Amino acid sequence: MRFSKKKISAKLMQDTTQENVELAGSKIDPVIHESWKTQLKEEFSKPYFSEIKAKLISAKEEGKVIYPPGSLIFNAFNSTPFDKVKVVIIGQDPYHGPGQAHGLCFSVKDGINPPPSLVNIYKELNTDINLPIPTSGSLQAWAEQGVFLLNAILTVEAHKPASHRDLGWEQFTDAVIRKLSSGRTGIIFLLWGKFAREKRALIDVTRHAILESPHPSPFSAQSGFFGSAPFSNTNKLLQEQGLSPINWSV
Repeated sequence: MRFSKKKISAKLMQDTTQENVELAGSKIDPVIHESWKTQLKEEFSKPYFSEIKAKLISAKEEGKVIYPPGSLIFNAFNSTPFDKVKVVIIGQDPYHGPGQAHGLCFSVKDGINPPPSLVNIYKELNTDINLPIPTSGSLQAWAEQGVFLLNAILTVEAHKPASHRDLGWEQFTDAVIRKLSSGRTGIIFLLWGKFAREKRALIDVTRHAILESPHPSPFSAQSGFFGSAPFSNTNKLLQEQGLSPINWSV
């Protein structure tokens, strides 16, 4: 189904879950898992969300390259339904290099070399629970087990990190965190680095567990990310609730 640019904007504002919408020459598939569609219905109808879509359309019209591809912007939501979330990891914004971003924080597509922060995550994975360091950079297997890999900012312009910081995504993803906080219990939030730790204020600590550490970036991993044992500690907390642990193999 194809729409004029004017109709694209109107259609996207009318129904965020419409499949295979043509966005200024690039396919965008903003289908959200039904559980998230229900939880975020009000957010999708707010003016700021319409503004996000309008800005993305404008950027595409100007010939800018946006990551991840439209069909993967909401990959975290489609991979981990609201009622299946066990663990939340919060990143800042998508990778800005070709072929890297696919809608899961810290994760890259199969066949793409793991970026430095992910390399350090894998090193800690090996030290913490003695898993071999993976060769794949895709964390899709984590997402499908209930690890919600949420970037606070869901899109980025190619080669320009944090370029969509002012697009409005953080208002949306803050609402996502609040929904998880108020609508669920027993989630383990992994807050790595200053940016993620600032989201602590959105989380009801009487209902959920928070594990904090420095960011896995090469600039800070030695300051406390290494040795923080996030994977074993997460599984311990899950098992104490009678929940199955995460298989952290990739």
